[in-house]
Amino acid sequence: MDFEELRPTLLGLAYRLLGSMWDAEDVVQEAWLRWEGTDRSEVREPRAFLITVVSRLALDQLRSARVKREAYTGPWLPEPVTTAQAGPLDTAELRDTVSFATLHMMERLTPPERAVFVLREAFELPYDEISGIVGVSVVNARQLHRRAAMRLTDGRERFRPTAEEHDRLLRRFMEAASGGDLAALTEVLHEDVVFYSDGGGKVRAALRPILGRHKTMAFLNGLRSRYDFERARIVQVNGHPAVWMRVGPQEQLIMVGVRDGSVREIYAILNPDKLGRVRSAAASDL
Repeated sequence: MDFEELRPTLLGLAYRLLGSMWDAEDVVQEAWLRWEGTDRSEVREPRAFLITVVSRLALDQLRSARVKREAYTGPWLPEPVTTAQAGPLDTAELRDTVSFATLHMMERLTPPERAVFVLREAFELPYDEISGIVGVSVVNARQLHRRAAMRLTDGRERFRPTAEEHDRLLRRFMEAASGGDLAALTEVLHEDVVFYSDGGGKVRAALRPILGRHKTMAFLNGLRSRYDFERARIVQVNGHPAVWMRVGPQEQLIMVGVRDGSVREIYAILNPDKLGRVRSAAASDL
């Protein structure tokens, strides 16, 4: 099997494990170098071999990345990618595990939990293979998966709205926010909504998550009183619609997490380092 045939799958795996396509590309490139130096006659299953290599490299990188993310200025959010860049999305599990809300939720897992969860949920590997990749017993692999699933259970329900519901809520939210319609915002926002703003210290952004409907509405109205919401475009990001727009001088990408028919999370990516992969897609729609 040619490495290039597997590259989209390997990138999708590394991206789910790391939440950064920059880091995922580095991992897959390193895997290619190792593949080039491997005696192919000794590899019975190239796909299994490369998934193992990529998973182990990503695990090593994730452990060091967590230290950097703890020192990040403001909330750290995953790097968004266009749906076309996210790799194969042939199953509901592949689509669920690449959604932005899922990637954000997975940040609460330990690296081994995240690896086991992704390998089992997205790639449907048996526990005996997962145990060998992660370096734990089969029993421990099952326990890690169970623990990860339990930690994500509360949030994972919200990842299953229909595409039409997600799109409808996103559009209603943006219309209400840009128009200053408080009644409409009250209807669309979950009572416990959380607003995350990732500027990475590069641009001005909220340094802490904004908790609750009342504070979120006040924050949005404060923005609207100072800036115009301009050039909003719908783009497909991480398997779901998102809004690319300009608020005052700053380009940003807005995504939402949906739960119980309401917007439960709002993710605003302002850090220009994280917008490059979506910018070209947004520009093509302008």
